[in-house]
Amino acid sequence: MDTPRRLLSRLRELMARGPAPLPELVRVVSAELVADVCSVYAMQPGEILELAATQGLRPDAVGRTRLRVGEGIVGLCAASAEVLNLPDAQNHPAFAYRPETGEEPYASLLAVPVRRAGRTLGVLAVQSRDPRLYADDEVEVLETVAMLLAEVLPALGALGGSAEGVGGMVPRTFAGTPLVGGIAVGPIVLRRARLGARRMLAEDVAAEQARLDEAAARMQREIDALVSARLPGDEHGADAAASREVLAAYRLVAADTGWLTRVAEVIRGGLSAEAAVQRVMNDLRDRMRRFADPYLRERLADLEDVANGLLRALEGEAAMPVDARGAILLARRLGPAELLDWHARGIAGLIVEEASPSGHAAILARALGLPALGGVRGLLDAAEPGDEVVLDADEKHAILRPLADVRQVYRHALEARAAREAGFAALRDRPSETADGTPMTLMLNVGLRLELDQLDRTGAAGIGLFRTEIAMLARGSVADVAEQAAIYASVLDAAAGRPVLFRTLDLGSDKMLPGEAPPEEENPAMGWRSLRVALDRPILLRRQLRALLLAAGGRDLSVMFPMVATVAEFRAARDLLRAEAKRVRPAPARIAVGAMLEVPALLWQLPELLRETDFVSVGSNDLMQFAFAADRGTPALAARYDLLSAPALDMLEHIVREADAAGVSLSLCGEAASRPLEAMALAGIGFRSLSMTAPGIMPVKAMLAALDLRAFRPVLASIRRGGAGDASLREALSTWAREAGLPV
Repeated sequence: MDTPRRLLSRLRELMARGPAPLPELVRVVSAELVADVCSVYAMQPGEILELAATQGLRPDAVGRTRLRVGEGIVGLCAASAEVLNLPDAQNHPAFAYRPETGEEPYASLLAVPVRRAGRTLGVLAVQSRDPRLYADDEVEVLETVAMLLAEVLPALGALGGSAEGVGGMVPRTFAGTPLVGGIAVGPIVLRRARLGARRMLAEDVAAEQARLDEAAARMQREIDALVSARLPGDEHGADAAASREVLAAYRLVAADTGWLTRVAEVIRGGLSAEAAVQRVMNDLRDRMRRFADPYLRERLADLEDVANGLLRALEGEAAMPVDARGAILLARRLGPAELLDWHARGIAGLIVEEASPSGHAAILARALGLPALGGVRGLLDAAEPGDEVVLDADEKHAILRPLADVRQVYRHALEARAAREAGFAALRDRPSETADGTPMTLMLNVGLRLELDQLDRTGAAGIGLFRTEIAMLARGSVADVAEQAAIYASVLDAAAGRPVLFRTLDLGSDKMLPGEAPPEEENPAMGWRSLRVALDRPILLRRQLRALLLAAGGRDLSVMFPMVATVAEFRAARDLLRAEAKRVRPAPARIAVGAMLEVPALLWQLPELLRETDFVSVGSNDLMQFAFAADRGTPALAARYDLLSAPALDMLEHIVREADAAGVSLSLCGEAASRPLEAMALAGIGFRSLSMTAPGIMPVKAMLAALDLRAFRPVLASIRRGGAGDASLREALSTWAREAGLPV
């Protein structure tokens, strides 16, 4: 019997008697791998790794030797969550000498992180006197032992108590990123990682493979039924057929045989089917967590969702009938199937530690009408089931265990919001205009067909930004010309004559081309993205332009190019559109070509740009981050630079004046447009068209209906003069708006 199989056999015998004591476990591993040393380091509060058991080092070092995460080779392994295989460990720059261990004679070291549900619980290390690089099969078997340890350590009490317990019921506030606007108050339900497999090692490999095949087939049938079923959320107006775009992409992940093949390989190595699924999922999680790209992280949520479904099928268990009515779901990651399941149980809101606004969880939460917050670090570790939490996606934070008066304030806010939304219904069909009769155009930012019903629900004047890349990212590939044309035609059909501004593929940075690894870039937001990608890959752009022209089918077509940095780039893209237009029949009735103004360099090219374009749309999110050299994804900078500041308003007003002088249509799209206070200031400096997400339409419309723009403009000018040099004019504008009775 080879070493890996013999070791797993001995471990199976050892664990059959109950949780294996760590000293006995390290003796078995040391003997079977012919290693002079085998040690287990367990994570303690304060990110301290403590030697919990050893075979080969001095016994009295157990409980005494400690390393901080990142300190020494063991600490580096824990910090990086990567295997370290070193033939000469003591000459490695990270080596940290601990005299009490007596490790001087040992040259080589293999350190493997002990991880569970994406969290490091400790490190398993073997050492030998002879300088050597451990073989791949030895590394793999030690990774399997680390997986077993991840189940054993908590059961043996080797891990210290959570530092989060300190402070008891003290309220804590956690910052996050809004996925879907709104507020909710309720008890927490936790979507924690699944518990470990009840049986880790295989007794009959063929039988385990048969169980895997049967479970995979059962899981696929359940997913097919989910995609085909009528979706929850139709009562919120979501288009069930369109919502299947997300679930269809999810089904492709589930049907991918690549990861199932890897599971089968692990089963042949001696693990049970359940343990093999967990092992492969752990490997995928550890690889994908290193990617900064939010889209790739969203695929991890899909994979975890699929893996959980497969584990349920293996264990023959149905979804737990948990009643979560009025609760706030808290999860590290969440896939589409689980979100739909939790929605059916009655959750009132959603907090996901790892989620992006363009990801599947956010897309479906939007369709289901659930307030949602992402990027809330630390809350999952600090919370207990049943803890009260305030989810305030509008203010970008969550409050754990809020004081009674805070809860009361938010409950009053919920009541007021319900009353206000009831009043919004009367505004829907009224023209968008200020109290003194100045007309305003309020349009929608959307990216999927499931959002198109929001046109009628909000009374929006059209679609000011259709993000064409979102459907491609959701499906996992760039569709062919015919498929793209069908998507764009359905958007024009839903608009029913209202204007639609299609933005060409905005890929790169945090939205990578499917199947491509992120390029090595120090500043991806300013790197190879958007129009730069399209001009470097003209076939990709020409196919999309051809699809847009075909979709128009004799109707008006408006196309705008993102991240334009020079007039020459705009001309090159426009020329490709004109070339494709000559080949398509019937031709659109009219083609309008525009540019997104997001790069500050265009501010010094405005006269030339405005002579070339039919319209311009200011992308306020990117324009602000480039103008202030402040990454909008960095929490520490989130409140430092404000659109409601004198320089930002001066810059935007300059654009308005230039566009008005040239007679070119101008709009602004971005988060700022959807906030009533910012929308008030934008109207004051001359913007007459704003494009925003659906939740912003009615609040902005209500504010405009109460705003006397003629009276406000001199007030704004005075506030700007008085606040020159200040970081923000927000407080002064808020004070005036409240005194004027505006709903901001």
